[in-house]
Amino acid sequence: MLLVHATSVEIDGHAVLLRAPSGGGKSDLALRLIDAGAVLVADDQTALTAQDGRLFASCPDTIAGLFEVRGLGVVRLPHCPLAPLSLVVDLVAPDQVERHPEPATASFLGIPVPSVALAPFEASAASKVRLAMRGALRDIMVR
Repeated sequence: MLLVHATSVEIDGHAVLLRAPSGGGKSDLALRLIDAGAVLVADDQTALTAQDGRLFASCPDTIAGLFEVRGLGVVRLPHCPLAPLSLVVDLVAPDQVERHPEPATASFLGIPVPSVALAPFEASAASKVRLAMRGALRDIMVR
Protein backbone atom coordinates (compact mmCIF):
# COMPACT_ATOMS: atom_id res chain seq x y z
CA MET A 1 0.00 0.00 0.00
CA LEU A 2 1.18 3.49 -0.89
CA LEU A 3 -0.32 6.63 0.67
CA VAL A 4 -0.18 9.65 -1.67
CA HIS A 5 -0.98 13.32 -1.09
CA ALA A 6 -3.88 13.48 -3.54
CA THR A 7 -7.66 13.68 -3.70
CA SER A 8 -9.56 11.02 -5.61
CA VAL A 9 -13.07 10.67 -6.97
CA GLU A 10 -14.91 7.86 -8.73
CA ILE A 11 -16.48 8.55 -12.12
CA ASP A 12 -18.46 5.76 -13.79
CA GLY A 13 -16.70 3.06 -11.77
CA HIS A 14 -13.16 4.40 -12.22
CA ALA A 15 -10.99 6.50 -9.91
CA VAL A 16 -9.36 9.77 -10.91
CA LEU A 17 -6.42 10.89 -8.77
CA LEU A 18 -6.00 14.68 -8.46
CA ARG A 19 -2.44 15.70 -7.50
CA ALA A 20 -1.26 19.15 -6.43
CA PRO A 21 0.51 20.82 -3.53
CA SER A 22 -1.59 22.04 -0.60
CA GLY A 23 -3.90 24.81 -1.79
CA GLY A 24 -3.41 23.70 -5.41
CA GLY A 25 -7.06 23.07 -6.23
CA LYS A 26 -7.54 19.36 -5.49
CA SER A 27 -10.61 19.72 -3.29
CA ASP A 28 -12.05 22.58 -5.35
CA LEU A 29 -11.96 20.54 -8.57
CA ALA A 30 -13.14 17.41 -6.75
CA LEU A 31 -16.13 19.36 -5.42
CA ARG A 32 -17.10 20.42 -8.94
CA LEU A 33 -16.76 16.82 -10.14
CA ILE A 34 -18.86 15.59 -7.20
CA ASP A 35 -21.47 18.24 -7.96
CA ALA A 36 -21.63 16.78 -11.49
CA GLY A 37 -22.14 13.20 -10.26
CA ALA A 38 -18.73 11.87 -9.22
CA VAL A 39 -18.37 10.17 -5.83
CA LEU A 40 -15.65 10.96 -3.29
CA VAL A 41 -13.02 8.26 -2.79
CA ALA A 42 -10.57 10.20 -0.60
CA ASP A 43 -9.73 13.82 0.16
CA ASP A 44 -6.10 14.88 0.49
CA GLN A 45 -4.73 11.39 1.26
CA THR A 46 -5.40 8.48 -1.10
CA ALA A 47 -4.26 4.92 -0.46
CA LEU A 48 -3.12 3.02 -3.56
CA THR A 49 -2.90 -0.75 -3.68
CA ALA A 50 -1.85 -3.06 -6.50
CA GLN A 51 -3.72 -6.20 -7.42
CA ASP A 52 -3.31 -8.31 -10.57
CA GLY A 53 -1.37 -5.55 -12.34
CA ARG A 54 -3.95 -2.83 -11.59
CA LEU A 55 -3.99 -0.01 -9.10
CA PHE A 56 -6.92 0.66 -6.79
CA ALA A 57 -7.67 3.87 -4.90
CA SER A 58 -9.21 3.91 -1.43
CA CYS A 59 -9.34 6.11 1.64
CA PRO A 60 -7.65 5.67 5.01
CA ASP A 61 -10.33 4.67 7.55
CA THR A 62 -9.69 7.72 9.72
CA ILE A 63 -10.85 10.15 7.00
CA ALA A 64 -13.33 8.01 5.04
CA GLY A 65 -16.22 10.16 3.81
CA LEU A 66 -14.69 13.39 5.10
CA PHE A 67 -14.13 16.26 2.68
CA GLU A 68 -12.66 19.70 3.41
CA VAL A 69 -14.45 22.59 1.72
CA ARG A 70 -12.51 25.83 2.05
CA GLY A 71 -14.79 28.41 3.66
CA LEU A 72 -17.18 25.78 5.09
CA GLY A 73 -14.92 23.33 6.92
CA VAL A 74 -15.00 19.54 6.93
CA VAL A 75 -18.20 17.92 5.68
CA ARG A 76 -19.31 14.30 5.52
CA LEU A 77 -20.12 12.98 2.03
CA PRO A 78 -21.11 9.63 0.54
CA HIS A 79 -17.94 7.89 -0.58
CA CYS A 80 -16.75 5.01 -2.71
CA PRO A 81 -14.63 2.61 -0.62
CA LEU A 82 -12.50 1.28 -3.52
CA ALA A 83 -12.17 2.01 -7.24
CA PRO A 84 -9.71 1.02 -9.97
CA LEU A 85 -7.38 3.92 -10.74
CA SER A 86 -7.70 4.88 -14.41
CA LEU A 87 -6.42 8.46 -14.61
CA VAL A 88 -3.99 10.77 -12.82
CA VAL A 89 -4.54 14.52 -13.16
CA ASP A 90 -1.64 16.79 -12.19
CA LEU A 91 -3.02 20.22 -11.32
CA VAL A 92 -0.76 22.98 -12.62
CA ALA A 93 -0.81 26.69 -13.45
CA PRO A 94 -2.56 27.56 -16.73
CA ASP A 95 0.73 28.49 -18.43
CA GLN A 96 2.06 24.98 -17.71
CA VAL A 97 -0.72 23.20 -19.62
CA GLU A 98 0.49 22.11 -23.05
CA ARG A 99 -1.85 22.83 -25.92
CA HIS A 100 -1.21 19.46 -27.62
CA PRO A 101 0.46 17.20 -25.05
CA GLU A 102 2.02 13.86 -25.82
CA PRO A 103 0.46 10.86 -24.06
CA ALA A 104 1.86 10.60 -20.53
CA THR A 105 1.74 8.21 -17.61
CA ALA A 106 2.37 8.33 -13.88
CA SER A 107 3.71 5.23 -12.16
CA PHE A 108 2.86 3.96 -8.68
CA LEU A 109 4.03 0.64 -7.26
CA GLY A 110 5.54 -0.07 -10.69
CA ILE A 111 2.21 0.25 -12.52
CA PRO A 112 1.72 3.00 -15.14
CA VAL A 113 -1.53 5.00 -15.28
CA PRO A 114 -2.50 7.51 -17.99
CA SER A 115 -1.95 11.09 -16.81
CA VAL A 116 -2.72 14.63 -17.90
CA ALA A 117 -1.86 18.11 -16.63
CA LEU A 118 -4.74 20.56 -16.23
CA ALA A 119 -5.36 23.95 -14.64
CA PRO A 120 -7.79 23.26 -11.77
CA PHE A 121 -9.50 26.63 -11.52
CA GLU A 122 -10.54 26.94 -15.18
CA ALA A 123 -14.30 26.83 -15.64
CA SER A 124 -13.91 23.85 -17.98
CA ALA A 125 -11.58 21.84 -15.70
CA ALA A 126 -14.23 19.33 -14.54
CA SER A 127 -15.36 18.76 -18.13
CA LYS A 128 -11.74 18.25 -19.19
CA VAL A 129 -11.26 15.63 -16.45
CA ARG A 130 -14.33 13.72 -17.67
CA LEU A 131 -13.11 13.93 -21.27
CA ALA A 132 -9.61 12.80 -20.26
CA MET A 133 -11.18 9.86 -18.41
CA ARG A 134 -13.01 8.84 -21.57
CA GLY A 135 -9.71 9.09 -23.42
CA ALA A 136 -7.96 6.94 -20.82
CA LEU A 137 -10.64 4.24 -21.03
CA ARG A 138 -11.25 4.34 -24.78
CA ASP A 139 -8.93 5.86 -27.29
CA ILE A 140 -10.89 8.95 -28.37
CA MET A 141 -7.85 11.19 -28.66
CA VAL A 142 -6.65 12.27 -32.10
CA ARG A 143 -2.86 12.09 -32.31
